[in-house]
Amino acid sequence: MAGLIWFVQLVHYPSFRFVDDGFAAFHNHHTFKTGIIVMPVMVVEVTTSGWLWSLSNSWLTVNGIGFYAVIAIWVTTAVFHLPLHNALNKAKDEAAINKLVATNWIRTVLWTLKVGLGMWILLSL
Repeated sequence: MAGLIWFVQLVHYPSFRFVDDGFAAFHNHHTFKTGIIVMPVMVVEVTTSGWLWSLSNSWLTVNGIGFYAVIAIWVTTAVFHLPLHNALNKAKDEAAINKLVATNWIRTVLWTLKVGLGMWILLSL
């Protein structure tokens, strides 16, 4: 997810600014196809992160921090990104695109943090 979100952050979302004709159709295609890829992975991620956290003997562990990051990603997606994408499904809106790019940094940082935590766990083995 970290690799995908970096691509989305630096390439895909900013490219929304360059689509004029047929923007709503383009965006509907984007959200549908992205959802097919991203949603199953996010469900597996929240499930496995929660399971790993449940095995911890303390709420403040590497697995706990990873799980909290995933929860924050879900909350950010629900609070910021779903409403923005719903607005963009109707028509191009530069302010919504700018807010999408700006608020997506939260998810980008959190998924990058998860990579760091995963590396820490692997190097600790």
